[in-house]
Amino acid sequence: MRQPTVAGQFYPLAPRSLKKELGRCFRGLELSETPVKGVIVPHAGYVYSGEVAANSYARLPKAETFVIFGPNHTGYGSPVALSCDDWSTPIGDIATDFELCKKLAGSIVDMDEVAHRYEHSIEVQIPFLQYRFGDDFKILPICLGMQDMDTAVEVGREVAKAAKELGRDVVFIASSDFTHYEPQEEAQGKDETLIEAILEMNIEEFYKRIVELNASACGYGPIAAMLAASKEMGATSAKLLKYATSGDVSGDYSAVVGYASIVVD
Repeated sequence: MRQPTVAGQFYPLAPRSLKKELGRCFRGLELSETPVKGVIVPHAGYVYSGEVAANSYARLPKAETFVIFGPNHTGYGSPVALSCDDWSTPIGDIATDFELCKKLAGSIVDMDEVAHRYEHSIEVQIPFLQYRFGDDFKILPICLGMQDMDTAVEVGREVAKAAKELGRDVVFIASSDFTHYEPQEEAQGKDETLIEAILEMNIEEFYKRIVELNASACGYGPIAAMLAASKEMGATSAKLLKYATSGDVSGDYSAVVGYASIVVD
């Protein structure tokens, strides 16, 4: 069982406080089950990015398995690491889709728990899913330390192919923040340029702009993997639901982090 690493830091440790905080994040949002195939959500502390993330989660349809792609901030473990352990959060335990794990054996994806041990980008997403769907779903956590385009696209396509072969009902989640610690106007300008390529679902152009802008979005590989997987499942369009920065919460716009909520269908 993978135990929570950032409970009490990125989100409340006490179950009652966590549920209250999730309720705050979803406040004012209409919950629906839109047939989206993939989403992009941020992974900062809930106080900063929780409301942005909730915009995507409010639209999610119920699925058998939520595949969560996250960046590897710690540098531990395999460059493309799949967790087959079940995951625990303060509000319950969630099973990993072990059949889908086994189906990926021998692919570019390694079964490796070390990469996930201290990583927060996937852990912080699970309580949002529990808030929407209780414990009636499985997850497939994949942590990307290697984020080049070829690797990310191959990971996305391999997971989509495995899900198709099993007839699995899946939704893909890309965990990423956008520009880090730049003035509001500069961060927002860079992020709008990146988001434009995402909304066109143009992975090659997205990577080109990452390089041209020297962009500091931390999960560009997970975003590309989600787009590739969603396209394999027939997705043809994307929509920005909400964009905000840490400055919108702190009031300090001198060095912000950008957050976006995007759905792909």
